[in-house]
Amino acid sequence: MKKIVIYFSASGITEKRARELAAVTGSDIQVIVPAQRYSLADLDWTNQKSRSYQENLDDAVRPALEHGNMNLAGYDRIYLGFPIWWGIAPKIINTFVESNDLSNKEIVVFATSGGSGLQTAVKTLQKQYPALDIKAGKLLNHSVKSDII
Repeated sequence: MKKIVIYFSASGITEKRARELAAVTGSDIQVIVPAQRYSLADLDWTNQKSRSYQENLDDAVRPALEHGNMNLAGYDRIYLGFPIWWGIAPKIINTFVESNDLSNKEIVVFATSGGSGLQTAVKTLQKQYPALDIKAGKLLNHSVKSDII
């Protein structure tokens, strides 16, 4: 089975866990890069005018990707990682999912979080994309020592 870890990281925490997961599982790795990077002010979840706060309010928001779609041909399993924002995946994860052909792929979700669990984020993605094989992996707030499924 050919595997790849694909992740979005706003502050570097998710990136660290994604790199550990790729090493443990022998997976390739690719980062999801927003066309417009998030500044510290954009990430201020306490500010109702911040970019991340405003994106969360609108289910139709799809932040643009720097590189568009990825060549995922040949991969059987995708470990998809992100920081949890307001209990769910950041909207850029929707952009990634909708910009790539993920049919016939096993998608294993992992995340980092300061307080939220993983289940609501996974269930939301499963509801949004019922045709995809989306599974819960683990919340990775600490070092990755083994596979997450």
